[in-house]
Amino acid sequence: MSDPLTPAQAGGDKPPGAGQAEPLGAEVSRAAGFARTRIIEPPSGPVDPPPPAGLSLPTFVSTLQSAFPGAVEQIAFWVGDWSLVVTPARLFEVASHLRDAPDAEFDACSDVTATDWPPRARRFDVIYALYSTRLRHRVRLKARVAEGAAVPSMSAIWPSANWLEREVFDLFGIRFDGHPDLRRILMPDDWQGHPQRKDYPLEGPGELVLENPMDWLRLKRAADDIE
Repeated sequence: MSDPLTPAQAGGDKPPGAGQAEPLGAEVSRAAGFARTRIIEPPSGPVDPPPPAGLSLPTFVSTLQSAFPGAVEQIAFWVGDWSLVVTPARLFEVASHLRDAPDAEFDACSDVTATDWPPRARRFDVIYALYSTRLRHRVRLKARVAEGAAVPSMSAIWPSANWLEREVFDLFGIRFDGHPDLRRILMPDDWQGHPQRKDYPLEGPGELVLENPMDWLRLKRAADDIE
């Protein structure tokens, strides 16, 4: 004999909450046919774990702390990599030191990126990935920035930061003071908003969601013709 059908399979009564839309950002667990919803709070930022006990700081970190007291807000170590969280106002002088100091010699900026943590007062982390081609070591330089605030551009220290900072400006809306050519690099000049922010709508700006790119192009041309 086959197993009896469950109430849901038989079309009978459904457990409470079945068939109803579940809240955005909710975690739903089901046991014995009943659904329980737990609202998940958005994360407030990365953990940035401190160095483990017994691990010595690299010489370039100790030298930096002595040269610029209070400039380093936090030192983190994760999966073999060091990160220095630096006060934004002192970011330029710290970066200059890390490029020129004999025990640092970070002559290459391999990447500039950012992360967005909306619940945090200083919601953005601006992150510079640095490498020394002579001493063969790496460090991440971070600055925590509030919405609407700016950080100094590093393009005068590492020319490679020029276009990388433009990408961060384009996608996150973070301004870089002193940048020689701060404008969008990926999105059109008239694009609304900054797509990598976590509060940016998944459908993009506007009220219509267009699946076909040709539909978008026809609307764009129509708007141009009206102008």
